[in-house]
Amino acid sequence: MQSIFDQINQWVKDLLIGFITGNLSGMFDEVNTKVGDIANQVGETPSGWNGGVFSMIQNISETVIIPIAGMILTFVLTYELIQMIIDRNNLHDVDTWIFFKWIFKTFVAVFIVTHTFDLVVAVFDVAQHIVQGSAGVIGGNANIDISSVTANLETTLQAMEIPELLGLCVESLLIGLTMKAMSLCIFIIVYGRMLEIYLMCSVGPVPFATLANREWGQIGTNYLKSLFALGFQGFLIMCCVGIYAVLVQTISTGADIHAAIWGCAGYTLLLCFALFKTGTLAKSIFNAH
Repeated sequence: MQSIFDQINQWVKDLLIGFITGNLSGMFDEVNTKVGDIANQVGETPSGWNGGVFSMIQNISETVIIPIAGMILTFVLTYELIQMIIDRNNLHDVDTWIFFKWIFKTFVAVFIVTHTFDLVVAVFDVAQHIVQGSAGVIGGNANIDISSVTANLETTLQAMEIPELLGLCVESLLIGLTMKAMSLCIFIIVYGRMLEIYLMCSVGPVPFATLANREWGQIGTNYLKSLFALGFQGFLIMCCVGIYAVLVQTISTGADIHAAIWGCAGYTLLLCFALFKTGTLAKSIFNAH
């Protein structure tokens, strides 16, 4: 009789162990894919990430936004000329050089507005070079291989009793759902940054049209700061992935399967939190609003 109970107990344990190992081997696959894809995504320029979207945004910027920027530029340059004249004692002390200065400003302002897209793309080309350079230095493996957390996972699970295995089943299910949510967060952060870059590129001529005037030029200056912040956010994201890769590799020295699972989930949650903060941190570094 005892032998029958032992066989039933072993059958239940084998069933639970198979369920647990199946969950553990597959729950991190989606996160591994997203994390491994981060370097490729943030290292792309707007034209390289999606050529179709880039062409559409460029077309909108050149056909819709530049005419609006031209009207704003006309107002700004007129306002600038009035200010230059007023500053010289209301035409009582006027030097002809101020008109040459205004003509030069006009030429530069028109050139900047009509070549806005080239300037914006140049910013992200520089940022891409930095991101690719950081990827070569970091070069860590950020994949989580939960089966290597313990030397003999099967043996470790066989030593557990059924109640502990049931608890581990619940843990693996809960963390599996959490990892799916975190992989979605990583997708939103990385792809959301690229969408923000496209939106910033589309309206570039408008803030650039304000650079000719000292007062209005704060709009264009802040826009430039935001562009550099978006570009260098990719570098901060790569640093987060590098730190995550180092932390994940230290988990394999643990012997407690419970601590290892929660440690993997905790580090992945920390990665998501850090990725969410990279945008705010980049803007604070460049003092962009």
